[in-house]
Amino acid sequence: MSKSTSTALVTTTSPDTKLITLDTPIQRGEQTITAVTLRKPKSGSLRGLNLASLLQMETNAIFKVVPRISEPALTEPDMAALDPADLLQLGSAVGDFLLTKAVRAEVSPSA
Repeated sequence: MSKSTSTALVTTTSPDTKLITLDTPIQRGEQTITAVTLRKPKSGSLRGLNLASLLQMETNAIFKVVPRISEPALTEPDMAALDPADLLQLGSAVGDFLLTKAVRAEVSPSA
């Protein structure tokens, strides 16, 4: 059996996706996940979540939304195995998606 490595093959500058390179790869059986691409969630992906909880980067809220918007799709065990630094990166990316264009421009004028 060969060991496969899952990395995001497409790096995009689209404001609707973010490539997150994990500090600590996730081992899923024979697969090693070294990067995750998040897409901007639509309202349907946010059902059942409190937006304030996401903006406050509450762990439970991040655990619920990331599997819905990630490629490869992270599972609950994947999320539980994340390094805290990687969880923070993912939560920060989700929070960025929730900001308006005007606010993003104020926070990061080069973006």
